Amino acid sequence: MYRFLLSRQWVILTLLALVLIPAMVELGFWQFHRHEHKVAQNQLIAGNLRAKPKPVTELTSPGHTVPTADFWRGATATGTFDTAHEVVVRRRTSADDKVGLHVLTPLNLKGGGTLLVNRGWVAFGSDQQTFPHIPAPPKGEVTVTGRLKADETTSGSGIKDLEGLPPRHVMLINSAQQSKLLGRPVLGGYLELTSPAPHDGSPEMVPEPESDSIGPHMAYAVQWWLFAAAVPVGWVILVRREKRERDTAARARQDAAAEEPATASA
Repeated sequence: MYRFLLSRQWVILTLLALVLIPAMVELGFWQFHRHEHKVAQNQLIAGNLRAKPKPVTELTSPGHTVPTADFWRGATATGTFDTAHEVVVRRRTSADDKVGLHVLTPLNLKGGGTLLVNRGWVAFGSDQQTFPHIPAPPKGEVTVTGRLKADETTSGSGIKDLEGLPPRHVMLINSAQQSKLLGRPVLGGYLELTSPAPHDGSPEMVPEPESDSIGPHMAYAVQWWLFAAAVPVGWVILVRREKRERDTAARARQDAAAEEPATASA
């Protein structure tokens, strides 16, 4: 009745279906786990943004790796900006997706130590090789507030730390790298400045990370699972159609065979 399922064509088709079903189920779970990760990240961001800022020295220290739990945590610091050792970070985008630079200024802390402060985005200068004009930060002792971020690395960010860059240009915000350049201890991680805001809007401060967008991952997961469920349904439909066509062909042959004797006797 269903002996055609043992044909080469149907064996290959059946094996393909058996491979596709678990693959699509696994892809669905992959998207589902990405959804869960995004939800957990949003909860972390929202919680840390709402939390009362802490003194930065309570959250990090020289050589310290900022843990995920402290990403975007509000922190405060008091000190004096060291504009003589200010650098710019290449290939950074503004809020409206223009490519430019981030301004990284060391803050010499009251009581000792240095903190890297990302003051925000500026456009390139006359060309991408020159150091741009950057409005100066407040002079003298200042208290700043910002979001604590972890050091950037090539493995974590995917950004290559290029050699041969123009003076005072870097690719990554990395406290160990800046500590070597400055010749003094630098607190691990860096601060994305949120206060005080620049008087003329430049540098353009880094916008607050999104904490309410979950992306399309859950929808993709459901789609993959629906595809996985559709494979056996489609297989059954194809089998029934094949059987129906074979049965129709068999009846046609039987009718033709039955008509032959009648034709011969006539």
